[in-house]
Amino acid sequence: MTLSSSFHIGESSSRRQMICGVIAAAASVASLGRIAARAAAPPPPQLRVQRLAWAGMRLQLPAATLFIDPLIDPTVWGSALSDKLIAVDDPVGESVVLITHRHSDHGDAIAIAAALKSGGTLAYAAGTPPFGGLPANVRQRPCPLWEPQIFGDFTATPVPASDGYGDLQVSWVVSGGGRRIFHGGDTMMHGGWWRVGRQFGSFDAAFLPINGATFSWRKPATDEPAVLTPKQAVAAATILGAERIVPIHYGVVGADGYSEVPDPLGALQDASWHGGSYVAVLKPGEWLNWQERQTARAAPMP
Repeated sequence: MTLSSSFHIGESSSRRQMICGVIAAAASVASLGRIAARAAAPPPPQLRVQRLAWAGMRLQLPAATLFIDPLIDPTVWGSALSDKLIAVDDPVGESVVLITHRHSDHGDAIAIAAALKSGGTLAYAAGTPPFGGLPANVRQRPCPLWEPQIFGDFTATPVPASDGYGDLQVSWVVSGGGRRIFHGGDTMMHGGWWRVGRQFGSFDAAFLPINGATFSWRKPATDEPAVLTPKQAVAAATILGAERIVPIHYGVVGADGYSEVPDPLGALQDASWHGGSYVAVLKPGEWLNWQERQTARAAPMP
């Protein structure tokens, strides 16, 4: 090898090293820029959740409000339900109402019209008859099982549920503000829980009926529960991988032909004593505290 060729090889090697150094420096600068941009970016909006009367919930983001099964009609349960009826005519931003089924204590037409008085979307299971008496600018959307629906800042998916009458019913999986929640309407225990758990993974909260209701309105009547019992609600939350249970659909006393398990809240606490999902009890009008964790409590009586 000549001196000249050695010189050119050395020059080429130095040039490659210089180019590699420039590329590495540029990559480092770009990486630092991305880190700085992430640090400067505002945190994502946090989902706020308010319990309404009976089985109703309000999910709130800065520019959107989503209601599930709102109830404000005092004639539905009359004096048998002591829950305070919470107004729903004050949504923030785009308004959406999800309905699990058409029974009047879940598909309250008065509440739906109030929540959507300025327009918005009403969503329900495909096959459900359309609702009448709503504002003209309300969009009604029948939703097939398992098909995610985009409602602005929320994504909602109807999943299987089982109604005590055998009527059409769904549960809802809703994501928004970095949280995923499950709303069970008044479902019974059924075989679809495992598929929902596998499909969506863990939930930040499961809003589950707990009163194990029996009713004699249809004959022949039985004493088999047509709604999740407290023990079944704990089992369902375990299958879903729910961090917390927010109990709903309880507190009816003295309704003709309708009976719930004694002390449903106490029975739920007892059923959850051995671990699993934290029980977060909310009164109608209260907002969920995401930072709250399970605290020590006395062991259930034998």
